[in-house]
Amino acid sequence: MPETNPARIVADADVLAADLLVGGAAREAMDAIRSHSWVELVASDDLLDDAEAVIRSLGDADLAAAWRERIEELRVEVEHPPSDHPALASAYRGQAAHILSYDDDLRSAEASATFGSRLNTSVKTPEGFAALFDPASLYEAVEGGEYPGPDRDPRE
Repeated sequence: MPETNPARIVADADVLAADLLVGGAAREAMDAIRSHSWVELVASDDLLDDAEAVIRSLGDADLAAAWRERIEELRVEVEHPPSDHPALASAYRGQAAHILSYDDDLRSAEASATFGSRLNTSVKTPEGFAALFDPASLYEAVEGGEYPGPDRDPRE
């Protein structure tokens, strides 16, 4: 089983779209990621394609294209076979410790048992992630030293 990095996070397509279009817990969770340069959003092209399609269908093509341009600058790109689940494969290939998703199937005990032996990753709702995210202790574990606070504007 590959070792995961607790500062690497995958946001499923539903969370990425909700961040842009709805706000709420999805935006709070994504803002926590965007506010720290040492926290990495991991995503494959397939995962971003899925989110872009949702944004295009619920918003419009211009909004989807602008979102894609911005997210490309933020993400750590990974590749995976096209038949793989985009969020799971992104986490596996990118050694991410967390997946944020609203998908009940991904968060089920059955799913956890299925991929648990191959993937040391927790799947949480954005609400769950936002409630548990502790940047100070994560910084100490990943970077070492005293947490300096957020170092990026999450809206830029």
